[in-house]
Amino acid sequence: MKDHVRSNWQNAVLVCRKCSKKMDGGFGVDGSQRLAKVLRRHLTLGKGRKAAAGIVEVNCLGVCPKGAVTVVNGARAREWLLVRPDADLDELAEMLDLPST
Repeated sequence: MKDHVRSNWQNAVLVCRKCSKKMDGGFGVDGSQRLAKVLRRHLTLGKGRKAAAGIVEVNCLGVCPKGAVTVVNGARAREWLLVRPDADLDELAEMLDLPST
């Protein structure tokens, strides 16, 4: 049995699923998609372990901001971001140390 699995991730970003659900998506061109999906597509990261970075939706992070989604950069877990639907995705990717296209 394997005791570890490799990935190509340079970074892992945690996105609060409960915040996303409360906003009914709120992101994307028509405002109907969740932040994790929009960010993955915008940066063309791919899916799974072979992606350049991991964007993972997790259960409630306990902050519950109104009109925003809580996001945590796994490498800098002391700083949590509250992302509003009108956020610039390129700027957000830079703040999260995600590889840009």
